[in-house]
Amino acid sequence: MAQILSVGIDIGTSTTQLVFSRIEMDNTAGYFTAPRIAITGKEILYKSQVYFTPLKTQTLIDADAVREIVAQEFRSAGYSPADTQTGAVIITGESARKENSAAVLQALSDFAGEFVVSTAGPDLESIIAGKGSGAWQYSIDNDCTVVNLDIGGGTSNIVFFNAGDTQGKICLDVGGRLIRLGTDQKMNQKEPSPTVQYVSYAAAEAARLAGVRVEVGQSISRSDLRSICDAFADCLAGAIGIAPVSPLQEKILTPGSDVYRPARPSRRICFSGGVADCIYHQNGEDDLRYGDIGPILGRAIRENRYFKEQKWIQGGETIRATVVGAGTYTTNLSGSTIFYSEGIFPVKNVPALKLTKDEQWAILGGDTQLLRDKVRWFLEQSDAPRMLLALQGLPDPDFATLKKLAGAIVDAMDGSLAPGEPIIVVVERDIAKALGIALQQTGCGRKMASIDSVKIEEGDYVDIGRPLMDGLVVPVVVKTLLFG
Repeated sequence: MAQILSVGIDIGTSTTQLVFSRIEMDNTAGYFTAPRIAITGKEILYKSQVYFTPLKTQTLIDADAVREIVAQEFRSAGYSPADTQTGAVIITGESARKENSAAVLQALSDFAGEFVVSTAGPDLESIIAGKGSGAWQYSIDNDCTVVNLDIGGGTSNIVFFNAGDTQGKICLDVGGRLIRLGTDQKMNQKEPSPTVQYVSYAAAEAARLAGVRVEVGQSISRSDLRSICDAFADCLAGAIGIAPVSPLQEKILTPGSDVYRPARPSRRICFSGGVADCIYHQNGEDDLRYGDIGPILGRAIRENRYFKEQKWIQGGETIRATVVGAGTYTTNLSGSTIFYSEGIFPVKNVPALKLTKDEQWAILGGDTQLLRDKVRWFLEQSDAPRMLLALQGLPDPDFATLKKLAGAIVDAMDGSLAPGEPIIVVVERDIAKALGIALQQTGCGRKMASIDSVKIEEGDYVDIGRPLMDGLVVPVVVKTLLFG
């Protein structure tokens, strides 16, 4: 049995936090079979304080202050960067749009040995949060549809799962820190009057729809704040298909977000993010205790007529859903029918785009634009120079069908990948060698690899080691963010 220390660092619109985890790995295969290294245990060792993400201005993250937070929490946890074998640093929400997010990543680069993720676009963040909240696992365990709304300080990341498959994603600029407030205590006034210190574009649009005046430096009533949050709640309800689509939705769609409209409401709704605690738990505290609209937004969603008609579930994580650890490892050996160009391996931390069964058949049916759009979207979302394509494969396909699939793959990936990046395909079925030959016959000049017998989900990251056993197999490590 082996143990590794993993650290997760999450820098969001509102909060920054760290989590340290111990991960146990062991060979779970029998004596006469190929080794299979799997996660046999995980333990959260330390959870940091939840800090407000330090900013220099509205568009500049204070990289030095973030680094000091991380350094302090390493000291408090009793670990040094040299102790960590793996980790993830994720910049999410509005913070991912700040001007200097790259500088923040550079400032933190020596705090974890291998980062799994650096930044997460709005749709990818939706998937990560949906897994972290428990919504994804619930959809698998109960073979049903679940929608997860991860409502943070600046954005609401929404993902729809059906029995573990990702059906769709959408992200809206709805969050608890879109209006920040101070107080103006006047004489003989029992309750302090909130004063607007900051108002985002999305909040201004919601106020306009609600017929409310909101200006920086001016006081605003709690009832007007509630009207703004009611407009946000109706917009979220429309986005998940339980209410008419709000005219606000198009105006506050997060840049880079996908647009998905479910055919029917999901069987269950799950909430995560900082605002989720204000939805699930109404404890009578002052709604302005955080100096923003988070608690009011939570109450508005909780009491919204559309949401009240739905069935809710509560996952294991709310504010820590996006990352409570980093680097869940599942090591496999690929099947023996593999194909690869010389010198392509090893590769590390390659993000995986997973095609659904329906998407795979649609591409074979001639919809090659679908794959081109998916590859382009994924590269933008993952902010990575390379990727791999994961698919189920086909039962007993003929070579003509494989050539058709190979042509679509090369057309999509060759047109989107940076020069010099390889085309890597991972399939669950034993067709990798034949598919690899078909890929090679397209005449594409890139290095290529096609390996099989590995199950990968969207949002996973993959390491592929040097070939073993005279090149018959390669070790594959599938890394998923570890959620508590």
